[in-house]
Amino acid sequence: MVQFDKLRDPNAEYTMRDLSAETMGINAERGGTRNAEITDVQTTMVDGNYPWILVRVYTDAGVVGTGESYWGGGDTAIIERMKPFLVGENPLDIDRLYEHLVQKMSGEGSISGKVISAISGIEIALHDVAGKLVDLPAYQLLGGKYRDEVRVYCDCHTGDEAEPSSNADEAERVVEELGYDAIKFDLDVPSGHEKDHANRHMRGPEIEHKAEIVEAVTDRVGDAADVAFDCHWSYATGSAKRLARRLEEYDVWWLEDPVPPENHDAQREVTQATGTPIATGENVYRTHGNRHLLEKEAVDIIAPDVPRVGGMREGQKIATIADMYYIPVAMHNVASPVGTMASAQLAATIPNSLAVEYHSYQLGWWEDLVEEDDLIVDGRMEIPEEPGLGLTLDLDVVEENMVAGETLFDEA
Repeated sequence: MVQFDKLRDPNAEYTMRDLSAETMGINAERGGTRNAEITDVQTTMVDGNYPWILVRVYTDAGVVGTGESYWGGGDTAIIERMKPFLVGENPLDIDRLYEHLVQKMSGEGSISGKVISAISGIEIALHDVAGKLVDLPAYQLLGGKYRDEVRVYCDCHTGDEAEPSSNADEAERVVEELGYDAIKFDLDVPSGHEKDHANRHMRGPEIEHKAEIVEAVTDRVGDAADVAFDCHWSYATGSAKRLARRLEEYDVWWLEDPVPPENHDAQREVTQATGTPIATGENVYRTHGNRHLLEKEAVDIIAPDVPRVGGMREGQKIATIADMYYIPVAMHNVASPVGTMASAQLAATIPNSLAVEYHSYQLGWWEDLVEEDDLIVDGRMEIPEEPGLGLTLDLDVVEENMVAGETLFDEA
């Protein structure tokens, strides 16, 4: 492993916007546990239904906070790179430390992507440790709550996702047996009518196949559940508009990511062309990335991913902008209990929250990762009153399910 604390910092040689406590002259005594300093930052990757990246921030007060970055490779090395910028800092200065890391990593890509995902994991961990230091739940640090529990929607999968009746059967099971009243299914599934998998164009029979899935699922659950459908950025603008218009006769909660995420003008064109609600946001970073989508009303529902978009406070800022345009928030989430709880804590604090996604209902040990039980009951996630995120990692379960070659971080 590279010794990142020995790595030269080229940014420091030509920029003066260093937001460290030393540079900013922040040295006042705060009293009690609020005088804590960060002593270490560590990561461990868990092999869940996604490779979850757990992040821990350690302090000289003996208090440790746990967060989560968006899944996949790269974040662990980036977090190790940023550790020297955090050690010695007060973990209560969450906003400043977030901006400090963005500035320090600006030359390495902190506009978007893996750097922001890595910062997100640290930011969530800072909320956890800060809450423990001042004996407050994370939602209280964000200004208080609108609700005691948050609605959760279940991202569903079935053995034959191209078969409408198979999707309908699973929808019925998840609603009746698991208690969810909000669910989502994939529409970017093979129809058997494709001619070219690269050009993003959908032929009429492909659109009809997707309409058959939507009809089967929505008819089966009726008024018992809201149903969304995900396209995973698969289609051309014209095809997306045709699909969305074809689905207008059905009770679709939203159609998610019908076009690729880069061109927000194309996204707006699709949204404005149909009465089917359109959602997007999981591949957009920070408030700056979401600004155009919201100001141009290019989306009916915004779907940021908290461990990816910049963390909890950045997510709240996005929700505030969305609320100015009366746009609801449905948080994308494929995280472990840690990232899921961070999303739920945030959702409790914003007026325009629709729901938080849950993507691990088929993973038998998802909840075992923490010591707390019954995190999701009847499609609702109760917000803990314990300090921080209100979760305690079960390190035995973490160790048992680590990605091959990974090492366990230190105990709290």
